[in-house]
Amino acid sequence: MKFKHYYIAELLSEISMGPFGSNIKKECFVDSGIPVLNGSNLTDVAMNDDAFRYVTKEKADSLGRANAQRGDVVVTHRGTLGQISFIPKDSMYDRYVISQSQFRFRCNEKVIPEYLVYYFHTRKGQHDLLSNASQVGVPALARATTTFQQLEIDLPEIEEQRKIVEILEDIRRKIELNKEINKNLLEQVLTLYRNKFVDTANNERAICRADEYFDISIGKTPPRKEPQWFSTNPQDVTWVSISDMGTCGLYISSSSEQLTKQAVERHNVKVVPDNTVLLSFKLTVGRIAITNGKMTTNEAIAHFKTDKKEINEYLYCYLKCFNYQTMGSTSSIATAVNSKIIKGMPFVVPTNDELEEFHGFAAPMFAKIKANQIETDNLTALRDTLLPKLMSGELDVSDIEL
Repeated sequence: MKFKHYYIAELLSEISMGPFGSNIKKECFVDSGIPVLNGSNLTDVAMNDDAFRYVTKEKADSLGRANAQRGDVVVTHRGTLGQISFIPKDSMYDRYVISQSQFRFRCNEKVIPEYLVYYFHTRKGQHDLLSNASQVGVPALARATTTFQQLEIDLPEIEEQRKIVEILEDIRRKIELNKEINKNLLEQVLTLYRNKFVDTANNERAICRADEYFDISIGKTPPRKEPQWFSTNPQDVTWVSISDMGTCGLYISSSSEQLTKQAVERHNVKVVPDNTVLLSFKLTVGRIAITNGKMTTNEAIAHFKTDKKEINEYLYCYLKCFNYQTMGSTSSIATAVNSKIIKGMPFVVPTNDELEEFHGFAAPMFAKIKANQIETDNLTALRDTLLPKLMSGELDVSDIEL
């Protein structure tokens, strides 16, 4: 595969910073209109349409070059650095406004936008993108658009770019499809739960403390000043954080940081059994996941252990729908909830008939979600393995079959 050397500036038809903060004030936001992008929309190579605030069309028009369209690429230059996503051709809207923490660019005929974004998701691409980052105060890229255009890249011919993008996009679409299927499956289960247990009363249900029904344990963090207990090797012990629970889906099987086996033994860190429901209760209250395999967690996460595994789908839905504002000061819920309160929280016990019926419906749904998540994890690993090899030319695109 032949490569040609370019400066990024040679590949762009336009580039523009987001608006000044004073140009989008809180009072500018409305219930519907032109969506304003934020960091949560740039978590993968393709921008997602998960959650927006909006400005009026007139306001968006006044922001000029801060408007982005399908095919444009958006980069975070302040805050969560390293984020770079393209706006896909099938995006929900045909127009977006970028935030003050972002810049956008449009590619010319020399490069396919998706290819460039995938390149900046490789280890080398991320290194280049962050090479001018400052970590003083709020992390930021100094002279963001200027330094970005000065970066250098070796590009294959456009047809080779297209083939590489087709392979990577095929994997991405499979991953997105699995996520969409899982979202719909879980919503079906939650809808049935609300219909049967929230909207329908039954005087035969019992109410008890959560720790009267479950064996509730809390995770632990070894001393941070002793780095020998921590690891980034996936072969070590999975150690779940609240951040991990925010990205994992229904089931959690991995973590961004691990503990050594010695850390678990030395500091008596609780090992959580497979198929155990987890609940975050500090800082970010109310994130729920189910363990896929044995693992550990930090002290901000509670483990609801039980031998009665047919209760798990019900418990997950119960915790998902629970009003955590009732557990502490509503003005400081993030700090008010502690392990004692979690253990003493009320748990509504369904009747045996209710539980049997709900488990019969929900268990196959949860099993399908789990299978889809495992496939997604495998596809993600495949993509991450292929990506640098395809970009470097180490792997010929003609050798790939999906």
